[in-house]
Amino acid sequence: MTHNSPCCGGNCNGNGDHNDSGQTIDIKAMPDLTATHKQTHLADKAPWQWQFLHPKNWGVWLVLAIIFPLILLPLRFQFMLGRKLGELVFKLVKSRVRDTLTNLKLAFPNKSDDERLRMTKQIFVNQGIGVFESLCAWYRPNVFKRCFSISGLQHLIQARNDGRTVILLGGHYTTLDLGGRLCTQFFPADCVYRKQNNPLFDWLIYNSRRRIFDEQIPNRDMKKLISRIKEGHVIWYSPDQDFGLDHGVMATFFGVPAATITAQRRLAKLGDKESPPAVIVMDMVRQTPDHLPKGKRPHYHISLSPVLENYPSRDEVADAQRINDMFEANIQKDPTQWMWFHRRFKTQADGTRFYQ
Repeated sequence: MTHNSPCCGGNCNGNGDHNDSGQTIDIKAMPDLTATHKQTHLADKAPWQWQFLHPKNWGVWLVLAIIFPLILLPLRFQFMLGRKLGELVFKLVKSRVRDTLTNLKLAFPNKSDDERLRMTKQIFVNQGIGVFESLCAWYRPNVFKRCFSISGLQHLIQARNDGRTVILLGGHYTTLDLGGRLCTQFFPADCVYRKQNNPLFDWLIYNSRRRIFDEQIPNRDMKKLISRIKEGHVIWYSPDQDFGLDHGVMATFFGVPAATITAQRRLAKLGDKESPPAVIVMDMVRQTPDHLPKGKRPHYHISLSPVLENYPSRDEVADAQRINDMFEANIQKDPTQWMWFHRRFKTQADGTRFYQ
C-alpha cells in the first residue's frame, strides 16, 4: 500500500500538472505545505545572545546575508547555485574530501579511484543543494508543493492507532531537514539533536527547526526524551554516526567494522509495557537529477519500513547489525545523498586509524 502526497512528476511545469486522464491540475489550487503541516506545538525560541555579534561571527553573518535572499529564486536556479557551492567546498575543504574518499574506499572497494572521486564530488554537490533545500524547508516550504510522495505510511498510522509511540530512525542524508519538513506533512514529530559547537549556528538551526518539529530534544536530556516517549509522540532519532563504544557496539556497515549506536534499543523498552514503542526506519531520496530542466521541479520520495518485529531482541550486536543493514540498503538507492564526509569508521577495536 502506498500513500502518495501531491507530487511533481516528470510532466509537471510551473503552472500545473496532469492526472492520468490528461486533465490539467492547477498547482496553485492545491493547499500549501504550511496549511497541511501537522505540527501540534511551536516550541519557544532559543534566546538571542549578544555574543553572536562578536567579530568572529561577522563572516557567518556575511554568508547568511548573501545566501538568504537567494532562496527567493526558482528551485532550478537554487539547485544551480547549490551545485556551484558544493563544487567550491570540494575544492577548498581538502580534509573533508580526504575523509570522504577514505570512507568510500572502505565501503566501495570494488570501485575505481576515478569512480570514487566522482562520487565524492557529487556528495559535495548534493550537500550544496541541501543547503538551499534546508533553507527553503525552514523559511519557504511551499515551493515543494506537489513535489513529494511517501510509501509505508500505513505502518506508522497503524502503530499510532494502536496507541504506540513511534521511534523513527532516520539517517544523515543531504536532504535531512527537508525530509523533516515533508514527513511532518503526514504526522507531527519530535527530533533528538546534538548541539552545534558554534553557538550562533546552534541558535540559528534550533530556531529554524522549531518551524518543523513539535520539540527538539538535546541528546543528553534523557529526562525530556523519556517524558516525550511516555506521552506517545513520534520521535525522530538518527543512529548512523560514530560516537564511540560508550554509546554502542561494533557491527559492520558496508562490510566495515563500525561503532554503532544502540540507544534506540533502550528507548524501545520505554513507554507503555502493554503497547511498547514501535521502531520504524525511514529514508528520503531525491529521485530527479540535480540539473533541473526549465519549468521542472524536483521529486522526493519518503519510505517508511514496517514496524520492526522482535526489536529489541536479546542480542545487542545482532540488533545493531540489523539496523545497519537497513540503513545500508536505503543508502544504496543513491549513495551520494548520504553524508559520507563524517568519519564513520574512526572507532576500531584494534586501534586502526583510517583517517589522517
